[in-house]
Amino acid sequence: MAQLKKILISLPDNLLKEVDSIVAMEKINRSEFVREAMKLYIREKRRIEMRDKLKKGYQQMAEINVKLAEICFEADNDQQQKYEEGLRELEESGN
Repeated sequence: MAQLKKILISLPDNLLKEVDSIVAMEKINRSEFVREAMKLYIREKRRIEMRDKLKKGYQQMAEINVKLAEICFEADNDQQQKYEEGLRELEESGN
């Protein structure tokens, strides 16, 4: 384990009582409790940040996908019109 540094924190009485209750049940000390609580907080914070980044990315990709779909639809529509014009020309030249 990395070198440990001592810090001083202040807690309201009711929070300290809850911590001490958990510490007693889990048979750990306050320092272990605070370390684990900090790790859990950091992990959760990173998870939320990652989720938000993914959400933003999906929203940006959705906008891009809509634009691409519009472009492809327009190109497909143009091709369909050209095909139909070609068929009409063939029908007219055959009559």
